[in-house]
Amino acid sequence: MEHLSVANAQQCILESVIKLDAETVRLEQSLGRVLAEDVRANRDLPPYDVSAMDGYALRSADLKNIPATLAIIEDIKAGDMPGKTVQAGQCARIMTGAPVPQGADAVIRVEDTQASADNRVQINAAVKPGNDIRLRGEGMRNGEVVLTPGTEITPGVTGVLATVKCAQVRVVRHPRVAILSTGNELEDMDEPVDPDKIPNSNSYALMAQVQALGIEPDLLGIARDDPAELAEYLQRGLRFDVLLVSGGTSVGVHDYVRPVIESLGVQMKFWRVAMKPGHPVAFGTTTNSFFFGLPGNPVSSMVCFEQFVAPALRGMMGHAKLYRRTIAARLTHNVKHQPGRTEFVRVILAKEQGGYVATSTGAQGSGMLLSMARADGLMVVPAESTGLVAGEQVTVQLLDGTVFQDEAGFNK
Repeated sequence: MEHLSVANAQQCILESVIKLDAETVRLEQSLGRVLAEDVRANRDLPPYDVSAMDGYALRSADLKNIPATLAIIEDIKAGDMPGKTVQAGQCARIMTGAPVPQGADAVIRVEDTQASADNRVQINAAVKPGNDIRLRGEGMRNGEVVLTPGTEITPGVTGVLATVKCAQVRVVRHPRVAILSTGNELEDMDEPVDPDKIPNSNSYALMAQVQALGIEPDLLGIARDDPAELAEYLQRGLRFDVLLVSGGTSVGVHDYVRPVIESLGVQMKFWRVAMKPGHPVAFGTTTNSFFFGLPGNPVSSMVCFEQFVAPALRGMMGHAKLYRRTIAARLTHNVKHQPGRTEFVRVILAKEQGGYVATSTGAQGSGMLLSMARADGLMVVPAESTGLVAGEQVTVQLLDGTVFQDEAGFNK
């Protein structure tokens, strides 16, 4: 089976996965989900012309000669309804969000006025009709579509949903994800420490990567290097929408995942990808599920998740944006590279005037999990590259934890 490029492997996966069906969740549980249907406004907002400022509602025609002194006929607070009509030479004191009274065609902010005796106010600036007035329906019109399917529910979208009183939200359901590690050498979390064993970090690192997408996966545990036991675990995992299997997909005599998974009816799309780390990565499908065979080395497993599994899961959840954000950075040191495979180098990012600089986390062995723990991103070295030099512009794929920074980044 051909060793695909990273891009071709990603395309193969995304052509196979489909968006899942919809479910209804409470608004309070909807953050990060993707809308599955139109959401319409249930009223005009604002429901009437309202003031955009604290000030005075008046007739702009009364301000031909500045300063002008007007009589205050009433106070209007947000939530009040005006009781009087503004006539020539009159105004109404008005608060932000309060309805504009009949007769008034503008609002002047309080900073442009000066209080006078006998319930009068001096106006010190002229304004045009419509000044500082938010018109009825300016925010939304009753019955219009305000949110469309495919919209990710962010805090701002949550505010819109609450505005239209959408207490129950139709969203694309989350995929059910199972995680299985394989290998006699593994020691699970609840087992006593054995210096001859290898801790099962992959299941938990993958769990966290899945959780970072808003999904709670099921950990199936560890399947030993026995075809019958492995088949039992894999059968259980294939009942989920997505099965992630870590280890056992190489070509060693005791790597049983490939023959067993194929015997269970999984149609394999590929077994190898031209990348480093993560060369022995596999993808297959059944009529109801998707199988990802990830490398046993911890870093390889996590890098493959970022390139292949995360975009697939986001596609299944209805997201339009499937891939981690990338930025340009200046490389601080030389990087050696043999052409043939796309390489993902773990890097630390630092801010400099005009952009970012990227520095390797150190040794890049595929078993060195600390290199992922320290990384802000994955620097992409193209397959055809013969090496990179210090000062060169490189592309860095951001990882979780890079959404925030330690300084505001703008002048106060």
